[in-house]
Amino acid sequence: MQKKIPVSSELIYVLAILLMSFSVAMVTAADFGVSMIVAPAYILSLKVPGLSFGQSEYIVQGLLFLVMCLLMKKIRPLYLVSFVTCLIYGLALDAWRAILPPFNPSVTPPGSLPMGVRILLFAVATPLTALGVAMFFKAYFYPQVYDFFVKAVAERFRFPRARFKIAFDMLFLVLSVTLSLILFGGFKGIGAGTLITALINGLIIGAAEKMLDKYFVFQPAFPTLARRFSLEQPR
Repeated sequence: MQKKIPVSSELIYVLAILLMSFSVAMVTAADFGVSMIVAPAYILSLKVPGLSFGQSEYIVQGLLFLVMCLLMKKIRPLYLVSFVTCLIYGLALDAWRAILPPFNPSVTPPGSLPMGVRILLFAVATPLTALGVAMFFKAYFYPQVYDFFVKAVAERFRFPRARFKIAFDMLFLVLSVTLSLILFGGFKGIGAGTLITALINGLIIGAAEKMLDKYFVFQPAFPTLARRFSLEQPR
């Protein structure tokens, strides 16, 4: 029997944020279309001068967090950790886009790289994003509001999580298309890559979870703190 490598749950949370932000910066540089989930924030950042991608994430996820609070009715203060995750992720996303010239839109405008490089960036970023999501599932700290919204609301109303996730994704796809058409009169920030991601992302996330479970065991350094983040405990 293969011995699994122990990994700190807290460490995997930090790595998930860094990996997710890096892969989103990468797929943005490829310019084949970002995922439907981050598309509204990206489109907003393209339209509003001086508003970075990371900062626009604060706006979109902040609004989504307010909606979640209204739906949940009873809110635990710890739920705010999901928005804290968003804040850290936004800072990391803007940092990657600032320090790496191929990802920096002021140095290398999205879509300006050679086609072969763009395809490579998209091909690498897509599984990395899925791996980042899978890593978030192994941490007890709450993920970004997007994923936490699906988890918390599905549990609150006893919706099948997989089906609710699909409905949530489709809602954001419609929102992205609508926002792009209103602000730009055409498709901006969404494209073939958006559709490809929508079709295969779930499968890749599932495969990444299985890989992580096969080789690693995730253990919290602070078990008492980890139990406080359980959604199953009474609110």
